[in-house]
Amino acid sequence: MLSSNARTRQLNGTCASSVDMELFLHYSLIPSLFIILVLSLLQRREHHRQRDDASYLLGNRFRMIIPLDFVGTFRNRWSYGVAFGATANKVMFLFSEGYQPLQVPQWAQAFVLLIGGIEVGLSHFPFFACLSSEFRLVSSILGFSYSLIWFAVTILHITQCPHGQFVGKYETVMFYWPSLLCLAFLLGRFLYMFVKSLRVHLGWELQMEEKPFLEVHQAEHVKQLLRKCPLQEREKSWFQNRIYEWDPYFQFPSRMIGTTVLAFICLYLFIVIEFCMFVYVRDELDVFEGELENYVASMNQTGTLTPVLLKVKELINVTKGVWVVTILPASLTCVSYLFHILACYRKQMKRLWAGDKHFLPLKFHNPSSSESVVAIARYSGWQIAYILWGYLIIHVMQSLCGLVIMYSLVLPVIHSQALEMLRGLGIGILTISIVLGLMVLQVWIAASFFLQPKMGTADKQKPLALNNRRAFHNFNYFLFFYNVLLGLGACLSRLLISCILGTWLIARIDRTILQSGCERADMGFSAWIGMLYVDHYHTNPVLVSFCHILITGHRERRLQQAIKYWYLNQSAGLTVVGEKESTIPASSLTSSLHSALMSSSQLWFAASQEVWTVERGGNASLMGDSSSTWCSYGERPTHLEASPHVFFRW
Repeated sequence: MLSSNARTRQLNGTCASSVDMELFLHYSLIPSLFIILVLSLLQRREHHRQRDDASYLLGNRFRMIIPLDFVGTFRNRWSYGVAFGATANKVMFLFSEGYQPLQVPQWAQAFVLLIGGIEVGLSHFPFFACLSSEFRLVSSILGFSYSLIWFAVTILHITQCPHGQFVGKYETVMFYWPSLLCLAFLLGRFLYMFVKSLRVHLGWELQMEEKPFLEVHQAEHVKQLLRKCPLQEREKSWFQNRIYEWDPYFQFPSRMIGTTVLAFICLYLFIVIEFCMFVYVRDELDVFEGELENYVASMNQTGTLTPVLLKVKELINVTKGVWVVTILPASLTCVSYLFHILACYRKQMKRLWAGDKHFLPLKFHNPSSSESVVAIARYSGWQIAYILWGYLIIHVMQSLCGLVIMYSLVLPVIHSQALEMLRGLGIGILTISIVLGLMVLQVWIAASFFLQPKMGTADKQKPLALNNRRAFHNFNYFLFFYNVLLGLGACLSRLLISCILGTWLIARIDRTILQSGCERADMGFSAWIGMLYVDHYHTNPVLVSFCHILITGHRERRLQQAIKYWYLNQSAGLTVVGEKESTIPASSLTSSLHSALMSSSQLWFAASQEVWTVERGGNASLMGDSSSTWCSYGERPTHLEASPHVFFRW
């Protein structure tokens, strides 16, 4: 009789879903290209040139859209991160090289993988484009519809074949629930965007301000630098000193958040895939163990190979147990690396902002600009690949350590060989202790007899000046032959420590595992450094604040040139001296204009992302907040119409 899990595997082995996810990926390019075309047509080009070809029919329409700003986006970070998470299943297919849309020779596999990556990116492009588009009403409808299609198709695929051939029950659910959760979040996000933009379109609330040049946290960071340091710093908790201290004036860019979210989901999927492979190998080993048992039973345990076969069987059982046990510590190690990489990013960015480059190797103090630009494109993908391969390597290393512990400590106790184990362990510890003791003794002798006394009582150590030179030369001569043998053990320990640290830190892309002088050979570390420099040059709060001051001053000068002088008539309304009608771009309205309008008796005025044409007004009052500034004069005008400029009429 088969177990229920085995019956489920057999049943799902013949399950044929009507939804082919790979085929659906191909067909999803049709609505994806349609959404990209619509959003591109809605975009306006800033500089339109008249051309002779057919493109003049588009006027100033049709502009290239971007999925998201990989450098300076700090808003909707978690929405972008969830959108990255929705691509996790397809990223894992690409990582395993299982998704190949074309059959080509082996030497052209790189081009096939490139085409596959472009196709996956194009199929998920609408998620990001609809989140970043400034046409909220249209993009929310398109994004919701596209997310609903993916959500419905994934649900249909799961419900038709929920089980699998390896894990058994609900194997398909285990693979697809993270993507389903991300798609459900995107549906809610696009629905919220639709309701918000519809209220703005109907005039029930003001439109939110566009992405500012200077973010709030960047301005607060600069203000913090200009404040005087407190005489006594506040006491930090153990968590702040040892683990992490929250900084309200620092925000991770969307690229880092999206990379971390996608790395978490891909790591989960990789662990599930690894466990499925373990189940398959375990079943094969169970069959092999059954054959070994039958052979031993047929020989009545008197064959010459019986002890060897029993040891092989024991090795198989121990390996299976150790592999399962080490899944948790290996996964926790990689999860801690993801959080630690974020902490290192913040710490190193702050050092670069302060002009400190001492934590970088000398060869990376002036990196190539082109390599840095390419590095920011490589970083996210390489970080995920390093985490996945790092998990597998760490898991193997921890399993080997577990086997050593089992065979050196646990199995001897099980086989009633505890005394022999303790005797061997004691001899080994005593040998190592004597070797280390002799090394410490050499240092003590050198400090006591072969160095001159301290020059001052405040000195921490003796000066590097030889004393008792005759005794020192004899000391060196006789220890020369002993240190040759000791050097062999030191060399082996160096190799062992290098292997352990190298495999343990292989997933850490933020630090190199190569020796000093060979850091450029570590491509992952080079990508990390290049990414840091790009973010440093483009998101440095002090630099961005300085540019913001220059842009604001330029706009004020343009405003002063546009309006030479004007005053407000207390009885007739607004009077502009110089021109009959002044048209001022909304981006050029500044505080100087606001203060001048306060003396008016008839005007309604709004300076925000939503700009109005003024018709009439009443008595004066002033209201303002952080996102927009309103100068209202009496009751609200009866007619306010959306317009790209503000017109002053009299």
